[in-house]
Amino acid sequence: MTFLARFVGVCCLGAWLGACSLTMPIASLAVDDDVTGSISKPVTTLSPKLDAEDWRRAQSALALAVDPQGNGAPVQWNNPVSGSKGSFSAAGPLYVLDDRVCRSFIATVQAGGTETQHQGSSCRLGPNEWMIREVKPWSRPG
Repeated sequence: MTFLARFVGVCCLGAWLGACSLTMPIASLAVDDDVTGSISKPVTTLSPKLDAEDWRRAQSALALAVDPQGNGAPVQWNNPVSGSKGSFSAAGPLYVLDDRVCRSFIATVQAGGTETQHQGSSCRLGPNEWMIREVKPWSRPG
């Protein structure tokens, strides 16, 4: 067998073995949740009527209201541009869940011409940063 024949044989064998590991992306199977323009995700579970700036302001009030160093007084927020406003009040002692400090709250939200009240819980992510863990309509006791 000549050198050229051996060289071609090795190249063919390498190409054949290399094809076993060839990968090609299939873009049509990729899932993109942000493709549809007709359905938008709410910025927060607190109210679908709040925009991003409303929620930024509400988050600041939530962090103050549930903070362990706070005085327990309700903390109000408002957005003069959208007209949305509301308040948060701590509604119980601190507790630990999944290694995070958490606290229940009561919230009032006025947005889109309606006022709603909610009860929920939030957990600390970091300094002055709390996430809402759960929220549901508030059922007044009594």
